[in-house]
Amino acid sequence: MSTCLGHAIIAIGARMNVPPPQITRVTDSRVSCDGAHDGIPTALGHPRVYLQIDEHGYVDCGYCDRRFILVGGPADLPDGAADTDIASGASR
Repeated sequence: MSTCLGHAIIAIGARMNVPPPQITRVTDSRVSCDGAHDGIPTALGHPRVYLQIDEHGYVDCGYCDRRFILVGGPADLPDGAADTDIASGASR
């Protein structure tokens, strides 16, 4: 049983270092996501969710991991990605 648990911990740790599949720069701190991007039609996406970008300057969709970065915010770096991932509910 500890082997199974060990594999689960490794899989979770590996997941945390995977970059989000798509980054979208936005001008409003309130955004919606329905999974319709990268050629995926709305009908094959996910339920529409409304997300609020916080003081870190970005938010990730819980369904598809799409990252929304606020233009001019702290996460709006020249390469278009946040420098660090902040876990939900965590503080710096």
